[in-house]
Amino acid sequence: MRRWSLSQVLAPAVCVLLVGIFFVFLQSGLSGENGLGALARAEAQEAALERELAALSAERQALANRVGRLGDSNLDLDLLDERARAVLGHAREDELIVR
Repeated sequence: MRRWSLSQVLAPAVCVLLVGIFFVFLQSGLSGENGLGALARAEAQEAALERELAALSAERQALANRVGRLGDSNLDLDLLDERARAVLGHAREDELIVR
């Protein structure tokens, strides 16, 4: 019967252990909580939020334009008339209302 020395058993065991640790870190890096999959999801969410921000910024700019046109220094009488009729629900006798 052959006797194994400690170095003959320990060297392959350490190699197997190191390869196992390498694969655990590789798997964690690819699909873990902070891995490449999480990075791709975060980038997709960032792109969606940037599109939403652009849409909301455009809507805010349009609303700021309308508010500015109703201000004291730059009063748009047509817009004021339109808003007053929409809020109050009134129309003149000679107007035709289309819904």
